[in-house]
Amino acid sequence: MSRTSIPVITYRSITFVLAIGYVAYQVGTGDWSSPGGPLRFLTIWALVLSAYSAWKMLSISLGKSTRPGEVPAMTAAVFNIMVVYLYWQLFLIDPALVNGNGPVVWHQEYYLHGLGPALQLIDALFIGRVFRRIWRGVAALLVMVPLYVLWAEVFVRVHNDTPVGSVTSGLPYPFLNNMEWPERAEFYLLYGGIALAILTALSGVGWVAKRAMPTGVPEERPPR
Repeated sequence: MSRTSIPVITYRSITFVLAIGYVAYQVGTGDWSSPGGPLRFLTIWALVLSAYSAWKMLSISLGKSTRPGEVPAMTAAVFNIMVVYLYWQLFLIDPALVNGNGPVVWHQEYYLHGLGPALQLIDALFIGRVFRRIWRGVAALLVMVPLYVLWAEVFVRVHNDTPVGSVTSGLPYPFLNNMEWPERAEFYLLYGGIALAILTALSGVGWVAKRAMPTGVPEERPPR
């Protein structure tokens, strides 16, 4: 299916409107009384990346951009999968491990941790076919993952008093405040490695999808 076809434009428009709508919802209704506000959470970083990626994909379909948008799409896909995996894994153990401020509004919970990531992933894998030059995605993750860790440890933890844990306080997710720094460092390294593994796996799925379901549309190449 052509990326400029009406069904694809419609799909990408819905994906973008939902993503930017929830960014606006977070800005308008999020708790900004704590330093960092909603941006303390990896979930919101993934949401912002999703909105940017969705805009890039829609711009391509509307003929407003000649750049492929691979890097934001790959990064958003990996961040979204990480968010979904971590959230539901911890939520099923104890919702308090991730929802330190109480229950999340139901439609927000299922969009941020289900529908939104699914819409992004479907586009990245089966429409945009962005997982071709994955070294570009690797480079982006090697910047973005440490950047979030520094943000959480150096800014968020230092300037916030809650959530309170048995070891420290202020880190955005309650379970992190029950871990000593070496444990947290190990956790960050582990999930940084998992992020790279997810990118590699998505590249493999994309390779299979490209051969099983050829689009007949020339690949979008970045301008020289």
